[in-house]
Amino acid sequence: MNPRKLRLGHLYPSLMNVYGDRGNIICLQRRCRVRDVELEVTPLEVGDALEPDAFDLLFMGGAQDREQRLVADDLSALKGESLRAAVEAGVAYLGVCGGYQLAGRFYRGADGEQLEGVGIFDMYTLHPGPKAKRLIGNLVAEWEGGTLVGFENHGGRTYLGSGAQPLAKVLHGFGNDGASGYEGARYRNAFGCYLHGPVLPKNPFLADTLIFLALQRRYGDEGIDALPDELETLAHAAALYRAK
Repeated sequence: MNPRKLRLGHLYPSLMNVYGDRGNIICLQRRCRVRDVELEVTPLEVGDALEPDAFDLLFMGGAQDREQRLVADDLSALKGESLRAAVEAGVAYLGVCGGYQLAGRFYRGADGEQLEGVGIFDMYTLHPGPKAKRLIGNLVAEWEGGTLVGFENHGGRTYLGSGAQPLAKVLHGFGNDGASGYEGARYRNAFGCYLHGPVLPKNPFLADTLIFLALQRRYGDEGIDALPDELETLAHAAALYRAK
């Protein structure tokens, strides 16, 4: 019997891929494969069209400001409306760092240039300027009765609007802005965060949440089989120890 299939659109893999963000794709592929689910990955670079109903999962990683300018232009001209439509239709989305910032309303860089975002999340990001301290280090945040761990390195401060739900509560590190005590955002099945490392191998329950949401939408699944995750648990614990 052919395995069930999920389709993942990897947004700008050649531009938005710092701190091992591609590892999130590898993690999702493996966790699908051991459940006999095929994960078909399609790269979507600058100039490629995005069809709102073509994917079950979407992912965008992080990058420096130069690459984000190219991506912001492409989102504005080509993909932004389709990306919003996909999220409104329940497609699961994960944006990390730059992929999180550009999913908001706008990002204003250290030079004052403003990049328009997609508007999935009711939030905006401001960089205080070239002399401002970067928010960098190991991050731990409380989420769904457990913890999310990862490495953050961002100059921008992200501020959530009334229509945005924080993803997690910061326990160690800076999170969105270094002051609010929150990390990331969630809207429908879209998740945004500053957690690099990559985030999913050290937080398998977040990876499984994305997989479950995709399976639920496509096949009506009511649950997802647990995996042993001995190594993933050790990796999570090691990241937690370093942060503390």
